[in-house]
Amino acid sequence: MGYTVAGATADGVDSESSSLLLATTSTITQNTKIPKDSFNLTYLIYFTLGAGYLLPWNAFITAVDYFSYLYPAASVDRVFASVYMLVGLFSLLLIVAYAHKSDAFVRINVGLGLFVVSLLVVPVMDVAYIKGQTGLYDGFYVTVGAVALSGLADALVQGGVVGAAGELPERYMQAVVAGTAASGVLVSFLRIFTKAVYPQDAHGLRQSANLYFAVSIAIMVICIVLYNVAHRLPVIKYYNDLKIQAVNEEKEEKGSRTGALWRSTLLDIVGRVKWIGSGVLIIYVVTLAIFPGYITEDVYSNILKDWYAVLLITVYNVFDLVGKSLTAVYVLENSKVAIGASFGRLLFLPLFFGCLHGPEFFRTEIPVTLLTCLLGLTNGYLTSVLFIMAPKTVPLQHAEPAGIVIVLFLVVGLAIGSVVSWVWVI
Repeated sequence: MGYTVAGATADGVDSESSSLLLATTSTITQNTKIPKDSFNLTYLIYFTLGAGYLLPWNAFITAVDYFSYLYPAASVDRVFASVYMLVGLFSLLLIVAYAHKSDAFVRINVGLGLFVVSLLVVPVMDVAYIKGQTGLYDGFYVTVGAVALSGLADALVQGGVVGAAGELPERYMQAVVAGTAASGVLVSFLRIFTKAVYPQDAHGLRQSANLYFAVSIAIMVICIVLYNVAHRLPVIKYYNDLKIQAVNEEKEEKGSRTGALWRSTLLDIVGRVKWIGSGVLIIYVVTLAIFPGYITEDVYSNILKDWYAVLLITVYNVFDLVGKSLTAVYVLENSKVAIGASFGRLLFLPLFFGCLHGPEFFRTEIPVTLLTCLLGLTNGYLTSVLFIMAPKTVPLQHAEPAGIVIVLFLVVGLAIGSVVSWVWVI
């Protein structure tokens, strides 16, 4: 499948890279046949990993009502977001710089373990120390530490999983991205369930928070088991062998990837994916500028009242999942169109502004809901398309660092978008 990427050929890989990949592929396939993904097990594992690495963050922010009740003097949501993003961004920068000296298998396992530890902090502290009491700010500082640990784990797992998926056929990257959307849908339905079943008082908020963290811990343990099974599957072994051969051929040609050679390689990777990365960045600047802050704080429904924000968040997450699932059916192959469409999403900003200050009809539930559906759908589809494209613009042996670089663009977009979201307050 061909891509049109600035600085690359129409197939998204320069002639030298194409020759290397074709030579490597033909050498291996002479003696081996590409194994089938029996029962779609590899696909399901990557889908579960995609869902898993976003669940801890979703648990912390979904339980923000509970934390705000415990620590009324703290700006919980803003502190959580700032700490998580800053730690994640700094960690990703280090991972990108030293990716050639570390093993993705180890990074992902360490990250998954750190996720479990960070998630255990809240329920254990609730039972042993907080016990539903308010104003115990030592507990708040420990919780912020758990959020920071979760940010580090996210960088390790997300960078590693996206990088590993980039070394495989595109359907596995689609699985990871669709899994991230499924995570949002799961949390949204958990939020609806807890809001409908538990009373919205101190006891109910505590039960809800413990449920979010219990579900997240259970899924994280499943992720650990599945990931440690994945490398034994024939299809994963096949593409790992393909990568090893490509790496060995590059070593024979250029030498080991250390020092100046690695820096040169990294700059080349960034140069190849920069336009795709810019598309990912602007997608999340626009999305985070609107979702969830605008939806939870700035629009109101006299009919749906406090259910309005919950339902809008659910609608967004469902359509985000639809968008990320559509690439299993059709992938846009022209990167210029995909990147242009990503920048075209800037139109959502004046449209949502109109939902606050425009004509009376535009401020009703129907336009807001339709725009939220489109926001989720375009976020999902374009993210999936660009994530699939990025690793294919570099040789196979560089697909993992290319995936990590794309995640870095995403995190920068999240950070900028969270700042831009303040425009609605001004």
